Amino acid sequence: MRGLKIKTSIIAVMAIVTQFAIAQEGLPIYSDYLTDNYYLIHPSMAGVSNCNKIRLTGRQQWFGDEDAPSLQTMSINGRIGETSSGVGAIFFNDKNGYHSQSGAYLTYAHHLMFSRNTIDLNMLSFGLSAGLIQYKLDETAFREFDPIIAGVEQSASDFNVDFGFSYHFIDFYAHATVKNALKNNGVNINEQGVSYDNPRMFLLSIGNVFSKIGSDWSYEPSLMYAYKDATIESFIDVNFKAYRALDFGELFAGISYRRSFDGAQFTDGTGVSSQKLQYFTPIVGMEYNNFVFAYTYSYQANSVVFNNGGYHQITLGYNFGCKKEKYDCNCPSVN
Repeated sequence: MRGLKIKTSIIAVMAIVTQFAIAQEGLPIYSDYLTDNYYLIHPSMAGVSNCNKIRLTGRQQWFGDEDAPSLQTMSINGRIGETSSGVGAIFFNDKNGYHSQSGAYLTYAHHLMFSRNTIDLNMLSFGLSAGLIQYKLDETAFREFDPIIAGVEQSASDFNVDFGFSYHFIDFYAHATVKNALKNNGVNINEQGVSYDNPRMFLLSIGNVFSKIGSDWSYEPSLMYAYKDATIESFIDVNFKAYRALDFGELFAGISYRRSFDGAQFTDGTGVSSQKLQYFTPIVGMEYNNFVFAYTYSYQANSVVFNNGGYHQITLGYNFGCKKEKYDCNCPSVN
């Protein structure tokens, strides 16, 4: 019995360490950027649109399971008057069992035009975000205490920066971002003086919007690649969206497929097997008189999963201070 208790304590401590190690990445990256919300992952997109934008997202995993992961975000971004600069802010709250993190980012972006006129879109953008994040681990809710578990609410704070660029050329776009650029040795310190390193992440997105002249339909294939420096993990999103222009706005729908390049091993009764993370995420949404609504559902297509309930997410948004569309292009993020 004592051996079982020690083993349980070791597992609990390993879980705590793992949670804190994984959690030091700030705002999680899901498929919400596909709901007209690229600013969530690329700071260079702040103020790139002809409208100022407010976006609210709510994500809930595994309905019916206590302490299931959940995420809420609020973002706002727009141009500074008639200048070439944009600003933005992101607030988020992320909870996963006994661990939670909340934080805020402030962003500045600058947009350089290389167009020969105001119709042809040829723009290079740079963005920088500074973020402050607080991580918490609530040990007071643990039912059985052990001498090696403090039984208190532990916390750590983290300051970090994201920076990157975006390039738009008519219907084509590309984004590159470095998230958590600072190593943070001596910066991320909790009340016990323990330092945490924030894993640096690299993001690369490319896409193009296709449409026939005079058609109300347009189609947008895109890719997003992510690489975590500290853990040497990587994954790719393969996305496809379709848009239908209407008198009151537009309808859009799409599908996103995420696959990791790193597998996890497990025993299945006959031996050791491995699997790589796979998500399928259908997307539906609409823009109605500057109001935006979108819904996504992520299904994990793996043989070994914690729950088959999936991941539900809703996005609400509002565009305000809109200017006349400047560019003759299929570029929903800009026009």
